[in-house]
Amino acid sequence: MNDVEVKFGCARLPEAELAALASYAAKATWPTGFALYERGTPADGLFVVLRGRVVLRNRVKAGRGYVPMMVAEGEIFGLEGLAPDNVYMTDARADEETETYHLSSARFRAFLREQPQHAIALMGQVASEHAMLLGKLRELATQSVEQRLVAALARMARHGAFTASDGRITLSAAQYRLLCELIGATRESVTLVVNRLISQGLAERHGGDFVLAPPHTLFQRVEGDGLDGELRIPLTIEGNGHSRQATA
Repeated sequence: MNDVEVKFGCARLPEAELAALASYAAKATWPTGFALYERGTPADGLFVVLRGRVVLRNRVKAGRGYVPMMVAEGEIFGLEGLAPDNVYMTDARADEETETYHLSSARFRAFLREQPQHAIALMGQVASEHAMLLGKLRELATQSVEQRLVAALARMARHGAFTASDGRITLSAAQYRLLCELIGATRESVTLVVNRLISQGLAERHGGDFVLAPPHTLFQRVEGDGLDGELRIPLTIEGNGHSRQATA
């Protein structure tokens, strides 16, 4: 991480702003697997996660999907609802028991009028998540499956449910499918990369579960920080108006 700055996540809304929202938003608790909304349905306002995790998914075809974002505590989703007469662009489902605030469009306008200092912080959070999505779009357009795998694992690591005390990520079969959807690649393509990591001692398979090295370890391998091994991943390093290709 010496020559390349990579931002795998975004900021989270501070406690002060969450407290300020309390008197404007509707609070709800959703059980695991509950669909908060579906793509194409009318959108209104925005949601803030207070506890748990929401997965935003676009269905590609039966049994497959693409996940643009996992939304954790202090993060926002459903922003389509701030545009007039808009519809939701993804399905939103609770990945575990989740608690949210919902701020309708009308209540959002009241929040802007009456709590401008907190509204500015809310807009900063919106900008942070927009920047993260733009970064992920760049990954899809310019990076290999290996590089996107590292980025996706880093995002999953931000959600403590996936990580052990040593930083390694343990994924069940369902979570492995989620990893593939975060990467935006077929299960076969991701499995080829994971099998290569297994051969390099950076991943293990335990029955139907996968255990992968901490993302920073994989990123060091991508950068080639002097670790042994034959895993070679092209990496574009940009700086001072120039770019060069490096391999791990």
